[in-house]
Amino acid sequence: MVKTGLDILIGNDSLQKEFPGNVALLCHNASIDGSCSHAVFLFKRMFKSRFVKLFGPQHGFSTDVQDNMIETDHAVHPYFNIPVYSLYSETRIPTEDMLEGIDHLFIDLQDIGCRMYTYIYTLTLLLDFCAGKNIEVVVLDRPNPINGESIEGNVLDPNFVSFIGLHPIPVRHGMTIGEVALMHQKLWAKETTQVRVIKMEGWERWMYFEDTKLPWALPSPNIARAHSALTFPGTVLFEGTQLSEGRGTTQSLEIVGHPSIRPYALYEQKLDTQLKESGLTGVAIRPITYLPTFQKHEGSTCGGFQIHITDKELFKPWHVGQFLLKALYHHMGEDFKWRKPPYEYDYDQRPIDIINGTDKLREWVENDGSMDELNAFENLAEYKEQLGEIKLY
Repeated sequence: MVKTGLDILIGNDSLQKEFPGNVALLCHNASIDGSCSHAVFLFKRMFKSRFVKLFGPQHGFSTDVQDNMIETDHAVHPYFNIPVYSLYSETRIPTEDMLEGIDHLFIDLQDIGCRMYTYIYTLTLLLDFCAGKNIEVVVLDRPNPINGESIEGNVLDPNFVSFIGLHPIPVRHGMTIGEVALMHQKLWAKETTQVRVIKMEGWERWMYFEDTKLPWALPSPNIARAHSALTFPGTVLFEGTQLSEGRGTTQSLEIVGHPSIRPYALYEQKLDTQLKESGLTGVAIRPITYLPTFQKHEGSTCGGFQIHITDKELFKPWHVGQFLLKALYHHMGEDFKWRKPPYEYDYDQRPIDIINGTDKLREWVENDGSMDELNAFENLAEYKEQLGEIKLY
């Protein structure tokens, strides 16, 4: 079993003594050790009365809040009796009052390896705010669940910066959250912060989450299993449309659909052939019907498709998502609609362009672009060189 940064910390008394002051923890539902004990219990045992504050990212400390722009309130935890501050509330950065009395701020967040997932931006905004302060930020590293070798998708255009894309990285970025902190300090920070990364033991870049033998706990309400993390870089694109991406079902972000789609006819008459001609492999797309119980098309039967991964090494989720988005755009006609603003606190730009980190991919969809044209969006040489300079593993 891989040992996470949390596992390393709790198993090393000498390491714990290197943090003599007051301690705070930014964490969520997936902040567990290899035995499924939550980090808060472990921090109480390690640091006792010096453990003084908790912070939560998007979806809250309890990871029970759905969707974007649904904020979490600050509170005092009813059992641990310490304040819990939300960094997805009226603010996405801590305030001076929130940080008062903290000497060491630990971050233990399970990221899913995709640019559009907000936890890495909660991290980098916090690093920016702590610059110049007498606070040590300690990142407890965790696996990238969709591996640290596969890099995929376009690099963010800075004209489309948002809370789901703050930095010029590709969609599938290949970093651990500790490596994100190091890349931030090297490339993006105007002023460096006191940062320390407690590395994992036993993790290798080729590993998917199931290879780590660690227990999975959902890091956000709609990533119920590690499989969902691997389809997410493709299905998250549908948040920029009026199609359902499966929220309100037990297979969220593994399926997409809409009440107007007749999935079996579309699959047999067109989609199966288009998929084979695309050259995409490691994937099967299966026609389904489903009934969302909340969010888009709540209570209406949707026709759609489930993305089945048949070979993880060959599967390219971003390419599959773009392919499926284009196919449905041209099949559905007037029933296909792009989502309108606001989205993740951007009230001006189209959500699909914010998600893509460019408006060129929407134009590729609308103009029925080729797969060769899609591949041309992946200018990754400079990014891979940058990644090579900060790799921890």
